[in-house]
This record gives sequence, structure tokens and C-alpha cells, in this order.
Amino acid sequence: MKIDLTQDMIDQGLTCPVGKRKIEYCDAKEVPGLYVLVTSSASANSSYYLRWKQHGKTKHTRIARVTDITLAEARSRALTLRREIATGNLTEEREQKRKQQMTYSDLFEEYVTYKRPFKRSIGKDIQFYNLRIKARFGSRLLSSISRHDLQKFQADLIKEELSEATADLYLRLLKHSMSLAEQWEYIEKSPGKGLKLFNPDNAVENHLSKEELKRLVDVLMSDENRPVCQIVLWLLSTGARLNEALKARWEHIDRNKRQWTIPATNAKSKRSRVVPLNDTAMGILEQLETEGQHETLWVNAKTGKRYTTIQKVWQRLRLKAGLPHFRLHDARHSFAAMVANDGTTSLYAIGTLLGHKSNVSTRRYAKYSSDTLQSISNHASDVIQDAMNGDT
Repeated sequence: MKIDLTQDMIDQGLTCPVGKRKIEYCDAKEVPGLYVLVTSSASANSSYYLRWKQHGKTKHTRIARVTDITLAEARSRALTLRREIATGNLTEEREQKRKQQMTYSDLFEEYVTYKRPFKRSIGKDIQFYNLRIKARFGSRLLSSISRHDLQKFQADLIKEELSEATADLYLRLLKHSMSLAEQWEYIEKSPGKGLKLFNPDNAVENHLSKEELKRLVDVLMSDENRPVCQIVLWLLSTGARLNEALKARWEHIDRNKRQWTIPATNAKSKRSRVVPLNDTAMGILEQLETEGQHETLWVNAKTGKRYTTIQKVWQRLRLKAGLPHFRLHDARHSFAAMVANDGTTSLYAIGTLLGHKSNVSTRRYAKYSSDTLQSISNHASDVIQDAMNGDT
């Protein structure tokens, strides 16, 4: 699609039309052959390319991600490439040779540059690379790494007595980086395709029984550390993540609509969502003394700044309540379990309340609504029994 590309268009985000796998937005006026490739699976990670010809064959050279350089810089690089093409300095043979000489270390450097702006856990990736991947694959040519190599690495991780979940983290990093190498045309096919992960079901979740909830609430209502107690009650009554609560600001609260807006910058899913505030949550707001004095709901009296952690106080509170294994994140699970056991709430609604990106995360709460499922099944049985008895 030929358009007059502008930086504003790039900043606002070019999208792939529904029903298409990819689209090329071509620079109509400035630099012939320059275009932005947008795919349906990763529209936020679009890249600049230069289309050129050699011996009658069309070639595509990737320049950079749209978030890494400006449109003006992309045009400048494209013009430089075109001059190299015109003088014979950029040839298919030279480009092919560069790809053939690329090592995994070279790829990982590009991977980090590509991922750093939007992947919060990039530090973990670098740690995994330095711990084991660098020694195993860093100096290897990309073209020499096979699926068998990845499978052997996977087996060796288990021999080191790493857990299956940890081994999967290493393999996911390798699979994803090699998939990008394929997308960037550094290799013809990623060796990670078809590689099976362990995917262990090791999710740990604790939800409170009525008696345990009573013990915890008694502690939270009576303990002298009111701000931390209020934060935990807020987690129990909203199902929010701890980080979302600690970053909550008064400007995000709408008392009239009884709503709390969690901006995308604070949400794990990177999508803003609106959390309805029930009576318990509204009651907590009434107890707070920070409105009009501080931007955030909870402020540490010692530092005058918002809380960044409450783990030390929480350790004391949970022991006081006789719940040594109950984690702060389990308050979120408990909220979901309480909602699921209501008997009228769909898993979709629970997922929306919790801000889940996928219904896979929500399915775990289906087991808490077994009575509801039994009731539904019994209703079908009643209809069948009526038919068997001749009732209409």
C-alpha cells in the first residue's frame, strides 16, 4: 500500500487489516523501495525494509524496528543502502555471506536491542543467556544450530537437576530468538519449530476457607499497621495484583461510578482495565488519609513515598493469622475463588475482573464452581427425567 508515510503515522501505530497476515506500507514520495512491514501477529513490532532488485530478482533488506529509529533515520539508511546497491557494494553474495557468518551471540545482541523497550523481563533473558546459553551456543553459527542441538541442551538441563519449569524458560528463550532469526531472514527455518516443552502443571495457589478468611480479616482489622492491612484487604476485595495496588493513584479512583482504573503502564497485561469497587473496597477508601495530600493511595509514613514492598510486615501478619504459607498473590486467587463460588459468575467475567489476557489463566477457577456445574448438569437430568416420565 503506497502512502505518504509520516512520523505521526508511525508513532500512532500502523496496523494490519483484519483478515490479512501482513501488509507493506510503502514510502510513496521520499525513498522508493522503503516500506514498513506490519504483521497481524506482531503489529507493535513493525520494521523498516528496503526493497531492491539484482539480476531481475527482488530482494528485501531489513533496516530496523520502527521503535528503534525515526522515519527520517530510516530514510537516510535506505538512501545509503541504495547508493551501495548502485555502486555494487551491496550484493546478494555479500548479504548472504553476512548471514552465514552470524553467530547466536550476534543474534542475541539484536534480540536484546529489539526486546528491551517493551519486555519487562529482558534482564532475566540476559541472565539465562549468560548462565548457560552463551557457553553452549554463543559462538555457534546460526545455520549450524539444529533441533537436535536444542533437544540435547534440554536434556542436559534436566541432568543438572534443574526443574522442568526452569528448563522450559531456557528453551522458550532459544525458540523465540531463533524464530525471530527466521523472521529476519537470517536462517531459512528455526530449529525450535516443533520442539516440545515440558509445560509442567506446577501452579501453586492457596485460597482461603471461610474459617481462614475470618482469622485473616480479624488480624487485618485489628493490627496497628493500618496501611499494610488496608492494602491486603484491598487485594482481597478487588483481586488486584500487589504492584497494581501499590501504584494506585487517587486520579484513577472514581467514587461516583465506584471504579478504579488501572492504566496500561501499571498492568501486567499492558492493557488498561476498570475494576469495579465493591462495598469493602469503598469502605477502605473512606479510611485512607492520603487523599488531597499524596498522589498514591498508600504512602509509607517513614519515607513519605509510596510503598514499593510490604513483604516484611506481611510475613508478620500471616503468621499472626496462622497462615504461614499464604502469599500476597494468593489474595488474588481467593478473590477469584469467592467470585467463582457465587454460582452466577461466568469464567469470562472472572477473567475480565482479574485482567487476564487469555482465558487459559482463568480456567483454573472452573474447579471452584463445581457446584454450579453440578446444578447445570442436574437441570439437564430433570428435563430428561420429565421426558422419561411422560411429563411435558
